[in-house]
Amino acid sequence: MATPNNKSVLTNKNTAGKPTFSNPGKNLVFAEGNSVKADFPVTGMSCASCVAHVQSTLSKQPGVKNATVNLANATAYVEYLPSVATPEKLKEAVQNAGYDLIIEEKEEEEIEGIHNKHLAELKRNCLWSVIFAIPLVVIAMLFHTIPYANYIMWALSTPIVLIFGRQFFINAWKQAKHRSTNMDTLVALSTGVAYLFSIFNTLFSSFWTSKGLEPHVYFEVSGVVIAFVLLGRYLEERAKRSTTTAIKELIGLQPKTAILVKNGQFTETPIKEIKTGDEIVVKPGEKIAVDGQIVKGNTFIDESMISGEPIAVEKGEGEKVFAGTINQNGSFHFIAEKVGKNTLLGQIIKMVQEAQGSQAPIQKTVDKISSIFIPIIGVIAIATFFLWFFLSGENGFTQGLLSLVTVLVIACPCALGLATPTAIMVGIGKGATNGILIKGAEALEKAQKTTAVVLDKTGTITEGKPHVTNMIWTAEPAKELYNILYSIEAYSEHPLADAIKSYIKDKSELLQNLNVTSLTGRGVQGDTATMKYFVGNKRLLEEQGIALTEEQEGQIAIETENANSVALFADQNTLLAIIGITDTVKPTSLEAIRKMKANGLKVYMLTGDSFHSASLIAGQVGIEPERIKAGVLPAEKSDFIKELQNQGEVVAMVGDGINDSGALATADISIAMGKGSDIAMDVAQITIISSDLNKLHQAIKLSKETVKTIKQNLFWAFIYNLIGVPIAAGILFPINGFLLNPMIAGAAMALSSVSVVTNSLLLKFKKI
Repeated sequence: MATPNNKSVLTNKNTAGKPTFSNPGKNLVFAEGNSVKADFPVTGMSCASCVAHVQSTLSKQPGVKNATVNLANATAYVEYLPSVATPEKLKEAVQNAGYDLIIEEKEEEEIEGIHNKHLAELKRNCLWSVIFAIPLVVIAMLFHTIPYANYIMWALSTPIVLIFGRQFFINAWKQAKHRSTNMDTLVALSTGVAYLFSIFNTLFSSFWTSKGLEPHVYFEVSGVVIAFVLLGRYLEERAKRSTTTAIKELIGLQPKTAILVKNGQFTETPIKEIKTGDEIVVKPGEKIAVDGQIVKGNTFIDESMISGEPIAVEKGEGEKVFAGTINQNGSFHFIAEKVGKNTLLGQIIKMVQEAQGSQAPIQKTVDKISSIFIPIIGVIAIATFFLWFFLSGENGFTQGLLSLVTVLVIACPCALGLATPTAIMVGIGKGATNGILIKGAEALEKAQKTTAVVLDKTGTITEGKPHVTNMIWTAEPAKELYNILYSIEAYSEHPLADAIKSYIKDKSELLQNLNVTSLTGRGVQGDTATMKYFVGNKRLLEEQGIALTEEQEGQIAIETENANSVALFADQNTLLAIIGITDTVKPTSLEAIRKMKANGLKVYMLTGDSFHSASLIAGQVGIEPERIKAGVLPAEKSDFIKELQNQGEVVAMVGDGINDSGALATADISIAMGKGSDIAMDVAQITIISSDLNKLHQAIKLSKETVKTIKQNLFWAFIYNLIGVPIAAGILFPINGFLLNPMIAGAAMALSSVSVVTNSLLLKFKKI
């Protein structure tokens, strides 16, 4: 029996409407309609303001439909019309904004090399800054009265400011030319003012002494603040790289070479050179290089790195194998069917990369705050200076200048910019390593709000591998009827069709002159030159005016009582066969549903089967009769989802992505259960690679933990600035005489970003 989603003539499995993968450049993700989606590494970003500026610049370009920029992995994700916008134009626009976009085709190793070079340079600058800053602080604190102390401190601070910290001034100048600001602007202004003011007081000390004032110098402030900021950035960069370990682990699953079989000879070949149709041999203990089909041999394969299921799977001739999985104990030959980025592993890697770069809804609010943050801090800093200057007497200028520097240093938007994306990257990466693919940050954020879970029966609660238990013919069947039944079901994607085909395959042959049409929610029709045939449910036969005898009705009732699904085979005049098909409940379904209910979720079953058949399955897994919706068409499944939403429920729909696609699209959170190539189901926001329903519970718990981490990060980022900026401005000075030292402010600023990233990394160790 077959119930595909659309009424159409079927000649083969329908793949229309899916994205077309291509690779004109390293970064192209996929073409969809007239637009393309691509990801480009971005260089020069240092804070949330940078992200907002680059994102705004890209979004304003002609032909760009959507652009998001991720600070945590320094990547821009752009959807654009190639007839209007080009990577070259996008690169030029970003360069004009003071940053750079890498559009050249580069392998992952090259991108990794660029990041490693940047990290090494950051480490070198940080190390030398600290080496010069230590004696600078010692002299400033303990030996500032020795002869030529100011000149010595000037000499020590100059390499820090002009050599090791030159990037801050270069980047700040680029931003100024484009009438923009970022974190580098704050660092450059604060340290530059302190450095220049100290030079003036060293060279023209008489200007202050003639007025009866002491000419203080703040070389140690400029040097130590830059050293602390560099140290913070280095630690932050290392921590951010740890958020991408899930991607690196997935990439590391694929071997570099494979053994090709050509003319009976075995040749070790780089996987880049493997093409579709090549024959590959895999020995015990080796990783499988590409996706394919076994043509010789039997083995057990460890697929846990993709499915999350620890038990090895037995494979034989005709079965699929996937890149990155490990052959355990038998040698076999297989034919390559998908290579490169088109393998299941390649699709997973690309999906996780794209998801990690997506923005959660909460991030939009943070971006709005970040875009105005630095100008507001600039106004506060200037206001602080003038308040000190006018209200603090003879020391007003120096105290005002010191407070201005401290405000600029402590006001770090980096923590705000990293709060959400680092948590999202770790959360999505953790999901991927547990066999849960989350397509975007929005789905990860929304899943924790779920109040009701709607489960499709076949393939979700049950194994989805039904088998025929009984086939009752109304008369002795001719071979021609077997051939017609087999051929009708050969064009169906429904799992019940597979059961019927398997049951009669030894008695049947595939016919070429049969025109097959799917009838949504009712079955399938096959037409020969002289007769119409139907395979489907009672509703289909009623529509066609095919009457059932009392005996036939009784036989159908018996099959239904035994919890069997019933498929009816008929010609245009009479019923030919009653086919009883059963499916078994997954071993994990009862435990998974119990966990969901224990966590306060309402669990519903949705199925096209009869209520009686559905009730028997529901009883085995603990779903109440009032929460069963049986005998529904695909369109009616969507209506049921809407009913629950109208009652105020946040609905997660779990299905196989074929007959359930309408309901999946309607639900607040759509979750597909799939194995193997079914992972590419487009409509689902979350895909559970294995067949274990416990993964659904894990996905919801992962969402809760991730959102909790985001809120913690944002809380500390906001509190840090809400408390730190007023203290830096000197609000405590009239109360207890406390004035924050700029060096301490620099250390606190560096610590804030590192603490946010570290808190996100703790997600890795939380149990889901």
